[in-house]
Amino acid sequence: QVQLVESGGGLVQAGGSLRLSCATSGGTFSQYVMGWFRQAPGKEREFVAAIKWPGNIRYYRDSVKGRFTVSRDNAKNTVYLQMNTLKPEDTAVYYCAALSRWSTTAMVTPNEYDFWGQGTQVTVSS
Repeated sequence: QVQLVESGGGLVQAGGSLRLSCATSGGTFSQYVMGWFRQAPGKEREFVAAIKWPGNIRYYRDSVKGRFTVSRDNAKNTVYLQMNTLKPEDTAVYYCAALSRWSTTAMVTPNEYDFWGQGTQVTVSS
């Protein structure tokens, strides 16, 4: 059983930055594709970014490309999401998740992920 704990959320003004962290334990971190999702009130959970090992191959939804960067530190069993130039529409609860069986479809599908964190709130004020 893999445990994931997110941190780093908060309130920031538009144009600001936040760095989310997701610390994992209880599994072999390097064997998982690590994803970030978000869910705004009244909306479905949506894919934000993912990073695949080996090779640190990164994937992003179009609306965050050039603003968000996903990274991972296998030695610390931690994945990060650096969020720059934040916009009010980025406001949501952000979740990290671990995926054991990668495909391009599975990567963007919440139900395909094996383990989830509890989420961290990100609020961007205009």
